[in-house]
Amino acid sequence: MLSVNQQKLVKRLRRQVGQAIADYQMIEDGDRVMVCLSGGKDSYALLDILIELRRRAPVDFELVAVHMDQKQPDYPADVLPNYLRTLGIPFHILEQDTYSVVKRVVPEGKTMCSLCSRLRRGALYTFAAEQGMTKIALGHHRDDIVETLFLNLFHGGRLAAMPPKLLSDDGRNVLIRPLAYVAEEDLVDYAVLRDFPIIPCNLCGSQENLQRKVIKQMLVDWERQHPGRIEQIFRSIANVKPSQLADREIFDFAGLGARGGAAADVHAWLAGEPAAEPPSKEFPRIHVV
Repeated sequence: MLSVNQQKLVKRLRRQVGQAIADYQMIEDGDRVMVCLSGGKDSYALLDILIELRRRAPVDFELVAVHMDQKQPDYPADVLPNYLRTLGIPFHILEQDTYSVVKRVVPEGKTMCSLCSRLRRGALYTFAAEQGMTKIALGHHRDDIVETLFLNLFHGGRLAAMPPKLLSDDGRNVLIRPLAYVAEEDLVDYAVLRDFPIIPCNLCGSQENLQRKVIKQMLVDWERQHPGRIEQIFRSIANVKPSQLADREIFDFAGLGARGGAAADVHAWLAGEPAAEPPSKEFPRIHVV
């Protein structure tokens, strides 16, 4: 028998996942959705909630669970197959020794996650295309999305996060993140409630120098001091005002208020380029010291 708080947790997660699916039209009638399982709390919760939502969904879609055995040392190969057999849905375990590749390529002491995840994604995306999957469901949650925003901001010099729905770079797969509205702390509680057979995430050894861990701690501190801040940051990702930023690729600053060819001539003149005619008299000359 679930407690009142546990019942609220279950309802909240199902409502948030259902809302994200509806808002971004993630799943359609006839979809074959490949749910990527890592063995962590997030992907377990994703599959669990999707199975429940499918029972009451107004559209008919198929769920296929897929996990990749990357041959890390001490990997418990029987955990996921045993668990998935109890769910009564199709599943596949892919085997590829990406661990040896990563260990050979990445210098000792450097983080391995970036290359490891790229190799894993490549194998999973190829499998999805070969098997005719129409959507690939990933277990990234709200906090992952916000952390990625700051990783790109601090270390990549760009404003970018994880969109709830995305066409893969090769154009073969549509990626969806049904947990986009879900807070990580709720997933921690849900994993305990459902008693998922968690596979440790430290199979590759300690990765204490990951920048994501630094960002995560920063957000934890912010949330402790200012409750609700992570949610506000997430809301801002879905409420972008291109004209209030400075990206010329997404907003026509050059055409804003331009009068004929005068603006183009002034731009060329200020850049030190020859113009077809002298700058318009409407634009006073600027003396740069």
